[in-house]
Amino acid sequence: MRSGSIIRLFFVLASLAFLGFSCEASTSTPSIARVPTNIPESGSRESRSADSVSHRLLLTYNDLMNGNSSSSPIDNQALTMPEDASFPEHIFEGRLELLGEAESGNFLPIVDVYDYSDDYERAHIPEFDYEFVQDGIDLIPLHRGLIITNHPYWNYILGPGRVWQEVGDLGYSRGSFPFALVEKNANCTHNGVMTFLFNDSEVSHVYYQITQETCPYFKGNFWGILKASYIVENIPGAFAVMQNYSQEISKRITVKPFYALKDDYPEVNLKPFTSGITKKEITAYGVIYNGVHYLGGGVTRFGEYPYLESMRMPSYSLAKSIFAGGVLMRLAQKYGEDVSDLLIADYVREVANASGNWRNVTFGNALDMATGNYESTFFEHDEHSDLMDNYFIAETYTGKMDLALRWENKAPPGSIWVYHTSDTFILTQAMQAYLQKREGKNVDIFHFFVDEVLKPIGVGPGAYTLLRTKENDWHGHPLGGYGLFLIPDDLAKITTFLNVYNGCIGGEQILDPDLLAASMQHNPGDRGLDTDGYDFKYNNGFWAHQFTTKDGFLCDFWVPFMSGYGGIVVVMLPNGATFYYFSDNNEYDWYDAVAEIETNLSSNCVP
Repeated sequence: MRSGSIIRLFFVLASLAFLGFSCEASTSTPSIARVPTNIPESGSRESRSADSVSHRLLLTYNDLMNGNSSSSPIDNQALTMPEDASFPEHIFEGRLELLGEAESGNFLPIVDVYDYSDDYERAHIPEFDYEFVQDGIDLIPLHRGLIITNHPYWNYILGPGRVWQEVGDLGYSRGSFPFALVEKNANCTHNGVMTFLFNDSEVSHVYYQITQETCPYFKGNFWGILKASYIVENIPGAFAVMQNYSQEISKRITVKPFYALKDDYPEVNLKPFTSGITKKEITAYGVIYNGVHYLGGGVTRFGEYPYLESMRMPSYSLAKSIFAGGVLMRLAQKYGEDVSDLLIADYVREVANASGNWRNVTFGNALDMATGNYESTFFEHDEHSDLMDNYFIAETYTGKMDLALRWENKAPPGSIWVYHTSDTFILTQAMQAYLQKREGKNVDIFHFFVDEVLKPIGVGPGAYTLLRTKENDWHGHPLGGYGLFLIPDDLAKITTFLNVYNGCIGGEQILDPDLLAASMQHNPGDRGLDTDGYDFKYNNGFWAHQFTTKDGFLCDFWVPFMSGYGGIVVVMLPNGATFYYFSDNNEYDWYDAVAEIETNLSSNCVP
């Protein structure tokens, strides 16, 4: 796989002036913002009527009890709690175990660049035996981050689902939950749903299907119906799990469907936001503005995804900004020294034997993709080279570090931008060593980031894991440059923290204000380095583009953005609005969205 972001942008737009940078909320509600004409109240979780009438044609009681298979995936509506569902009569608490995963099930490839489907095992899901608890209509897995399995190709991520009652299920309760298959040693994420019937002691067969993914090189449908076992157990800490999930849901940023942006701001045209992206290849997209998350997407090859708000999305190179950039800014703020000026060579011993010259390369140089060690300055030539292909394939710390250090020296550090995911890997190990020097040898740089940034801003537990090297059963060194897994609310919390609250929580500065100001283009004296071939800047792991009056706008302004492999873009405008999309057709076309926000939502140019 490739982790680099291939930027293809087709439109040019416009402008903004320098803004101050402090711990106060920035510009989420500018004075010229148009007032919503209608803001419907956000509803609480619905109570379900006991008078439900079943009209089910798919995945009926008989289908699930008898294990009746289908010749293809079915509409996802059949795996969704219907509007007229009743409150569940049974409580699920214990382990759900599937049987026959390696022998049963179907797979139909749609895109298979590397002939993955030639491997029989890749067409089957891993062994499944995991614990769940239930709180009312919520079905909550105990483990919601990346779960390492014994499967040669796949890991799991499980998400919270729903439980309900239907008349036609003869007294059984019905449950479903979202899950994802995640490619080992890669960020590709394939989203699916499982569903089943249960009572106080038994479970039906479990039906599963995957009909959507964020993965440019491997797409396909998985589906099957498997025998299952329900092991009833009193789960230690069950109440805490339920309580934490309830609190997490209550603290989510208000969500409205994307079309509600037009309802709230009638002058906005919704078409420019997705006009340059192939609709069927979009996982999710949205605008976050004025404390509301306008969320769209969730289209699969078989109807709408039932759990869009819980859909796991791969970060790919967003991790360079969110994780690597965020960690450096947190270290600098916490320890009161310019961590970005520390030398890589003082913290990563392997660089002494590198092909290039790392003696004077700083943490900041590595974050800026400006180590001076490279082959070509042509835009992302190195990132798409055989050397980098081998780096992505390598599984161990030693293997990745050896390949990361093979670039020859061609320029002084800090002078030339050349994009290498491997440079972020080296930086991550350097920051890990620095943190251990500060806090002890048992600390972990990603756990530090979770505890000091992600948890305080309200990001949920499904994002508390990331891709690592193969040591210790894939719990080795964090990769750094890719490998986060986010749901839409995680992204909304992160961008609001960066772009509205200026790296602050409750008035406390969490991220170094100078580094963050430069990253967000609030410092006109530090725009970052030029990127070859495109009119972008790159600063502390963040990209930026300037929109000017030459394109018809009232002022010049800079827009920082994050970019990920395959068609992932997160654009943070100076007015506090964020626009994003996750897709996998290698399309990077977002200038029209900036124009629409600037023209009809909130202008950056009017005082």
